[in-house]
This record gives sequence, C-alpha cells and structure tokens, in this order.
Amino acid sequence: MPRFLLLLALLGCAGRNHAQQTSKNVVEQELAWLAFKATYRFNDRWSVNMDVQERFFVNPAAQHQSVFRPTATRVLGTGWDLGAGMCLYLQSPNDPHAPSYLVVPELRPHVELNGKQQLRYFRVVQRIKAEARYFHAVEGDALGEGYAFRNFRLRCRIGLDVPLVTAGAGRLERLGFAASDELLVNAGSRILYNVFDQNRVYLGLYSALSPGLTIELGYLNWFQQRQSGRDFYDRHILRLGVNQKFGRAMRAPKS
Repeated sequence: MPRFLLLLALLGCAGRNHAQQTSKNVVEQELAWLAFKATYRFNDRWSVNMDVQERFFVNPAAQHQSVFRPTATRVLGTGWDLGAGMCLYLQSPNDPHAPSYLVVPELRPHVELNGKQQLRYFRVVQRIKAEARYFHAVEGDALGEGYAFRNFRLRCRIGLDVPLVTAGAGRLERLGFAASDELLVNAGSRILYNVFDQNRVYLGLYSALSPGLTIELGYLNWFQQRQSGRDFYDRHILRLGVNQKFGRAMRAPKS
C-alpha cells in the first residue's frame, strides 16, 4: 500500500508539471485556513470526529469556503482504520474581487481508508478517500431548489510525520515535521477536460501540547485545474490547525 500511494503522489506531481507547461491561464491566490478537528473515542475500535474549517482570501480579504465534516471511524487492525461520513461544504466565489456574494452549498458523502506505519525515525501516513459531490441548484445569482449529482472524486494522499523533539515517559512529540502530497482525480459523465482535479503539497510543524491536544502550522500549495482544462488556480495557503481528542484512550485492537 505505501508503494501504491507513493506512485500516485509522483503521478500527481507529474500531472501538475504538465499542466503548468500546457496551461494558458494560471491564477495565483493567497489564502489562510483555520481548522479544528475534535475526535471522541467510544472504545478501542469506534470513534467519531468533526472537522470544521474556515478558508478565506487574504489579498484582498474575502470569504472563500466553510467546511463541516463529521466522520465515523472503525479501527481495522494495527495502523489501519475505515471511515464514512458526510461533508457540508459552503462555497463562496473563487474570485475575491467577484461582485457576487452567493454562497453555494455542496454535500459530499465519503468513505476513506487511513493508514499509519511507524518506522524507526518517522511515520508513513496514508489515506485513500472517495467522494460523491452533490451541488445545490443555482438559478442566475440565487439558489434554486434541491441538489444535483455532479461527479465522483478519488483522493490519494501520502505523507511523513517526523518527530524532532520528544519529552516525558509517554514520549510526547513536542515538536515534529509533517510533509504530504495529495492527488485528486474526477470521474463522471460531466467530467470532460479536468480528470486531473488538483494536487496539494503540504509542509508544516506540529506540537503536542498534551496527549489529547495538538496544534499545527504549515504551508499548503493547492494547484487545481478548472473545468475548461486550460485554466488553473495556484493557491498559496497558510494553514493553522488544532486537533483535540476526547473519550477513552485508543489501544491497538487484538487481531
């Protein structure tokens, strides 16, 4: 599985480079993301989490996206879990200069497979995620009635967590380095020119303030192909995240 995800990450980078060479219009944007993820663990196998994010342009200042994403997760075995959930995604205009303030809701049911493999000096973190995308109807500059299915999307991410400073009997990771690459591809009858959807490269630092509380600050490059196939967004993002855990401590389940 790690080799498979590494191959997908390399393909994502190759697709990004090809897109940059053949694109006619690349729009660069600057954003900031604030993220909070709370996880409640019922027992050794089951947990639920809520991921809430606010994403906004900083030059100029304007709202971009709001994300509310609950997920239920079941541990499959040591290092692997399976999750399913639903995301409510509120999309403001992609242009911070746009005269319209219309916010378009999107519903995204998803399933995901997550893996963590602890090696000697670092962890390999993997995720395969499948989403179905349902967009709210829009009539002119106003919301219409109901939702319509647009497409499926597959997301494949591989990353590394590298502890730099640990402390205490539990070897709490007071400082660590995180890096990842995620490839997103579209599928469906409406997808004509942008099978490659986007590639996300992330670099950041994280700190565990306690066993249940971690903060992270990093840079995310979000390179996205638009529906035309010839136009792209190259987004530079400062991301601040807080992860908090509640409930019972998670132990590796017996086989």
